Amino acid sequence: MAQHGPINNGVRLSSFDNDPQRVVAVKASDGATGEEVEIKYTNCKVIGNGSFGVVFQARQLGVPKHLEDIAIKKVLQDKRFKNRELQIMRLVKHPNVVDLRAFFYSSGEKVGLGRVRSSCINPCLQKDEVYLNLVLEFVPETVYRTSRHYVKLKQPIPNLQIKLYMYQLLRSLAYIHSVGICHRDIKPQNLLLNPSTGVLKLCDFGSAKILVPGEPNVSYICSRYYRAPELIFGATNYSTNIDIWSTGCVMAELMLGQPLFPGESGIDQLVEIIKVLGTPTREQIKTMNPNYMEHKFPQIKPHPFSKASVFRPRTSQDMLDLVARLLEYTPTARLSAIEAMCHPLFHELRLEGTMGVISQLSLRRCVGGWVEVLPTGVKAEVAGERGAAKDNDWADCYLTIRSHADPLRLVSIVYSPRLELDAGAELA
Repeated sequence: MAQHGPINNGVRLSSFDNDPQRVVAVKASDGATGEEVEIKYTNCKVIGNGSFGVVFQARQLGVPKHLEDIAIKKVLQDKRFKNRELQIMRLVKHPNVVDLRAFFYSSGEKVGLGRVRSSCINPCLQKDEVYLNLVLEFVPETVYRTSRHYVKLKQPIPNLQIKLYMYQLLRSLAYIHSVGICHRDIKPQNLLLNPSTGVLKLCDFGSAKILVPGEPNVSYICSRYYRAPELIFGATNYSTNIDIWSTGCVMAELMLGQPLFPGESGIDQLVEIIKVLGTPTREQIKTMNPNYMEHKFPQIKPHPFSKASVFRPRTSQDMLDLVARLLEYTPTARLSAIEAMCHPLFHELRLEGTMGVISQLSLRRCVGGWVEVLPTGVKAEVAGERGAAKDNDWADCYLTIRSHADPLRLVSIVYSPRLELDAGAELA
């Protein structure tokens, strides 16, 4: 067993082992409390890498079986700055956000630039550099791979699955937005999915930031197909509404089987958006970036989403309506995540008998309302008040949420689907 001691002024560093079968023990900090813990893991293998670093899958020892599988995200740690991703991940705790189990630091391993073996070594890692390792719960699939699976089968994703994925994504965004966090990289690849339960987890907070009013932000953020138009216009005072635009792009992609705005550059991306939504008005441009108000754009009429030229024939009107409300040029005109959760599209999730349909789709369990995160004393109100949503007109719901003093609590009580189960429960 490889044991690694403290060096560098007490920071516990550990080196990944070349043998994936070998047990590695590291001194780490608990993700929630920061207390020192020892983690032992084995069966370590590379499952992804990029400019951010590398991600490994491993099996943790000495924990309950359902917690054994872990992912370890290893990123270069700049000694001059705190790691924003770590800071944010220690703040968040939600059923639809990937869980940070622990974190520790390690030194790089200088190896040749040959093929990366099925071990915990990455040729990008440099010796004597310090790396931050985030120990995360392992979730086997992504919404992206699920979408590609249906594309290969030449079949659309069932509407009920789209509703389940979108509701859980909105649920995660409503939570992080309520504490001021903007994810800034919403895309299908960052939506982890447990195929046996249907539970979705938002991951990769490497681009996330707590937005402060009046504080400028970089505009070159978010993956291209999912970038909000205000980012393309170079806005630096944007809000969490950029995540809402990205969410609309994800939903459209699930409905279409391909990206709605597949631009190859920033300008090309804007052209693709204008092709569908039409040319933005001067007023809309002002809300995105007033510096472009005098710019001359080609005048193109929008394509109504209700026509088959954009989406498949016989696409449900509720789906088209929600996508349209998420993909608004004016950032403040987009539905918030909480408002979108209450859209009629998700009423089916609130009906008796829906669970049986989900079971037939091999989604043996689905997270339900926000029962898991409600304050003590509120849970008792859920059963009695939840049914009110289906009797309310959508416009009334919208206005009620806009004016409510605590919309997060209101939605959690009244508008959550009837799909709650204990965390460890599964349908037969």
